[in-house]
Amino acid sequence: MQIAIDTSTDTASVALVRDSTVLAELTWRCDQNHSVEVLPRLAYLLEKSKLDIQSATCIVVARGPGSYNGLRVGVSMAKGLAFSLGVPLIGISTLEAAAYQHAATGLPVCAISDAGRGEIGSAVYQMQGNGWQQILAEHLTTLENLLAQLAGKVVFCGEFVPSIAGQIKDKLGEKAVIPSPAAIVRRAVFLAELGKRRFDAGDTDDPATLQPLYLRRPHITKPKQDWRQNGKLTPGVD
Repeated sequence: MQIAIDTSTDTASVALVRDSTVLAELTWRCDQNHSVEVLPRLAYLLEKSKLDIQSATCIVVARGPGSYNGLRVGVSMAKGLAFSLGVPLIGISTLEAAAYQHAATGLPVCAISDAGRGEIGSAVYQMQGNGWQQILAEHLTTLENLLAQLAGKVVFCGEFVPSIAGQIKDKLGEKAVIPSPAAIVRRAVFLAELGKRRFDAGDTDDPATLQPLYLRRPHITKPKQDWRQNGKLTPGVD
């Protein structure tokens, strides 16, 4: 049984999957309450499904890009479960998980996340003859620059897409395929499926070294310099 955890954004999702069969899943608006809501909901799924967490064979986690705090909580939680259960850990790009939901279209799928400061995080994937492929790696860019790189019909996905759908349509017209908002919501079952592919191939991550994927370093306020000591400004606290 794979346990999949996604805390990348204010929408959180957890799922239990065995042999490609969805046993249970919850997706909800979490805001910034990942640290107090995710584990209780995982426990709820296990109880309702009459499953023992000890039957887990792998922990799959969305590693970003996304919310700094959300990713930190999710990755730390996944590491703790993997260590305590003695099972493999697999980190999957949040953009890849979002894009994989639309793999069956056969079209290039462009996943977008809001990076703030007028920028976006993006990556492009496509199901081709030789399987699921990354066409454009995760990177930080602007919507204008991204759209200038794309040619042909493209599926756009990600929670941020409804907010910029008008701009995308204005630029690409009928070449832009934008699913309904309900179809764009990330679901942990797709995260689990991507994780199972890697698990079956023996491709797992080291819990000691796996880190969240941040396309931009988190903003940290510099210490104030308003404490006077010996007539000089010295960094410190109020």
